[in-house]
Amino acid sequence: MNKGKNNNWSSVLCVFLASLCFSTGGLFIKMIPWNALAINGARNLIGAAVIGIYLLVTHHRLVFSRQVFVGALSMIGVTTLFAISNKLTTAANAIVLQFTAPVFVILLMALLYGSKPKKTDMITCIAVLAGVCLFFIDGIQAGNWLGNLTAVLSGICYAGVFMMNTGKQADALSSSFLGQLTAGILFSPLVTVESDFSAPVVAAVLALGIIQVGGAYILFSEGIKKTPPVTASLITGMEPIMNPVWVAVFFGEMISPLSCVGAVIVVGSIVLYNIAMEKQGNY
Repeated sequence: MNKGKNNNWSSVLCVFLASLCFSTGGLFIKMIPWNALAINGARNLIGAAVIGIYLLVTHHRLVFSRQVFVGALSMIGVTTLFAISNKLTTAANAIVLQFTAPVFVILLMALLYGSKPKKTDMITCIAVLAGVCLFFIDGIQAGNWLGNLTAVLSGICYAGVFMMNTGKQADALSSSFLGQLTAGILFSPLVTVESDFSAPVVAAVLALGIIQVGGAYILFSEGIKKTPPVTASLITGMEPIMNPVWVAVFFGEMISPLSCVGAVIVVGSIVLYNIAMEKQGNY
């Protein structure tokens, strides 16, 4: 009994640490004066190396299946679009708009599998859409609407990661490793055209690869196995809150009042949705 409780607490701690690691993405990307694709290539190559070492140490066998490959493609889309959006809009906008992923899961399940949305699903979609609209109204005024659009596309890809990492033929670590390795091979050559390789820049790149990508996905993959879905959802809700906090503290980048209202609506709606799903016994 106690052993089971300890395992659960260890899993919850892994999800918490993963969320904390994920939240550093906006800060480290802002610190690197490189092209977004070069940053993404470098961090993914390093992240793939970290996960690859973990796979070898734990003797975790790579899984090759359609679900794993689609999950890997979704992973490439998530990391690439997120890096681009962080260069085109604020860190807060980028992470909160990516956090809309559960809504796209609902929509994709309805379109691809004919899963009829429930009343709670529809209310959540409408609420999140209203919050996203506030971001775009603010984005048009501030001139960063393209960054906001890229962040939403990142959320769609993130939905693909959630959908393809569940099922008998799915394996989260395999999808993460293959996706990061492919993105690293595709985009890391762009690093050769960059000129700033000062110690702070190199340190930020290493931190992105080791902490924000490789380490975070290992912790999350292990932690999610025994963490209740609603608990995991509440914990990961910390990421869109802490991400802009780090950037505000170190860069002074502040979220506008209109985007702040949108962020509260988006994050609040998704957290409440997950709590409702748990109470209804749908997890």
